[in-house]
Amino acid sequence: MGLLERTNVVTMQGNPLVLLGPDLSVGEPAPDFRVVDGDFQPVTLADVKNKVVLISVVPSLDTGVCAAQTKRFNDEIAKLPEGVVVLTISMDLPFAQKRFCDAEKIDRVRVLSDHVRHSFGLAYGVLIKDLGLLARSIFVIGKDGTLVHKQIVGELTEHPDYDAALNAVK
Repeated sequence: MGLLERTNVVTMQGNPLVLLGPDLSVGEPAPDFRVVDGDFQPVTLADVKNKVVLISVVPSLDTGVCAAQTKRFNDEIAKLPEGVVVLTISMDLPFAQKRFCDAEKIDRVRVLSDHVRHSFGLAYGVLIKDLGLLARSIFVIGKDGTLVHKQIVGELTEHPDYDAALNAVK
């Protein structure tokens, strides 16, 4: 059976892209995934069980909007309730992620790579078919493991609605 392909969800500079994976709905259980940290060690949703999790998804940390999005959540985490976990997930190699985090002093959010298995992108329906990148998106998972907020940004080069995501966490 082939992967579910979704169109008319995301564009890049106005050009339509195809997303692979399901169209998740708020209220359903958040799917598990397996990404890697800077040491290529696996990280799964189970590792942050019983916590509120904000997942900030970016195509590549090497672009202006992605860098700004990651820095914004790194700054905002101090204002969030205790026990909230913020993950940034991209397809960047862990080496590049570490270099970015060191250079930009990103030290409060966990920056993770979906490069190895594409597990997150396929489980959350944000893997861009012909680019191998993740679509800019935000997911908030409640302590009970259900999806409480989702935004897939319609134009890859635009910012997400930061306030809506932060309000969903609070």
